[in-house]
Amino acid sequence: MPDMSASASLAMTHLVSFAAEVDEDKVTPGVLGFIVFAVMALAVWGLMKSMNKQMGRIEFKEASDSEETSGAAKEPAKGAVKGAAKGSAPE
Repeated sequence: MPDMSASASLAMTHLVSFAAEVDEDKVTPGVLGFIVFAVMALAVWGLMKSMNKQMGRIEFKEASDSEETSGAAKEPAKGAVKGAAKGSAPE
């Protein structure tokens, strides 16, 4: 097995040269940027978890075509009869 210390020292010299290239006047997000990003990520996770729970509570039953057409035809007729029975005219 080859000697790893030579490759490690070579890697360290490259990393040190990259660190020397960083401009000290350049603005970076730093720790505060990471904290803000982490808080936003946790908020999105919590909102998605809550949304998933609320969507799970919805009961959706699709009506068949025959029930849908007969139900739609009965509703206006009942409403019209009720309005006529009350004897009130629209104002």
